[in-house]
Amino acid sequence: MPDRPVPDPFRGYNFRVEFDGVTGAAFREVSGLTFEIDPVEYREGNEQHLHVRKLFGLRKFTNLQAKRGITTDLQLYKWYHELLVGGANLRDGAIILTDEVQKDRIRWSFKNGWISKWEGPSFNATANDVAIEMIEICVDRVELTKAA
Repeated sequence: MPDRPVPDPFRGYNFRVEFDGVTGAAFREVSGLTFEIDPVEYREGNEQHLHVRKLFGLRKFTNLQAKRGITTDLQLYKWYHELLVGGANLRDGAIILTDEVQKDRIRWSFKNGWISKWEGPSFNATANDVAIEMIEICVDRVELTKAA
């Protein structure tokens, strides 16, 4: 059998999410892995070139959104509720992409996450859908690493 010159890409449906102190939270969808660096335009008055230079500025990490079927497991809501009553329980976590045999391949680790939004399910008596809850997580930083 011939070898492929380029490895196949990973599938987007093989992943899991981890939060410090939360066990058994499985999600159907995670989005928001977006990182940006603001450009800062700068020019000094005596520069020969008549254009600005672009320097790198502040780094930004978009909030992560995670959706799952709602169950009787209230660990995520309890974490959010701690923040509602004044606790600042920041947690680290990760989104891990796995291969077809569920081996960890790529990891996006985030630091100092906290739930900024909890959205309950929509109800419709004529639909045939699973009730979905969504959480939005603010993070200080995200780092991409290859899993061991």
